[in-house]
Amino acid sequence: MSIVKLVMAREPLPAGPSVFLAGPTPDKSNPVPSWRPTALKILTEQWAGPQTLTVLSPESRNGVRADRYETQVDWETDARAAATAILFWIPRDLKTMPGMTTNVEFGLDATSGRAVLGIPDDCPNPERNRYLAYVARRHGVPVRTTLPGTVTAALNLIAN
Repeated sequence: MSIVKLVMAREPLPAGPSVFLAGPTPDKSNPVPSWRPTALKILTEQWAGPQTLTVLSPESRNGVRADRYETQVDWETDARAAATAILFWIPRDLKTMPGMTTNVEFGLDATSGRAVLGIPDDCPNPERNRYLAYVARRHGVPVRTTLPGTVTAALNLIAN
């Protein structure tokens, strides 16, 4: 039986295979459902490895925010660096989930060999993902348009 463990923002980072869930996080001032629970469910369904898979989420457990902005950014940076795969899912919506920091993170991680890019065609602002898709393809980053396909690509990075 394969096991998947969720580690959320600012919790200790364990060793072993892991996937960081990079992408826009809903803002409390304009709340929309997070995409990360669905990604976790799909990862749990698809993971068949012999070791526990750790899913690293930059969202805070029980909504408890970091005491300082830098504390959150440092954890996210360390978690992405430690991750076996970095799954970028960018359902771009300039009104509710613009993903501005996600753009920077993708730029930092595009050449790592550990990133995959998921950009749904049916998001509110798909034209705002064109540049990321171009950069991804230029650097050999797998590009997918569905969350299950993006999960599969991330798990393939771990398997190889």
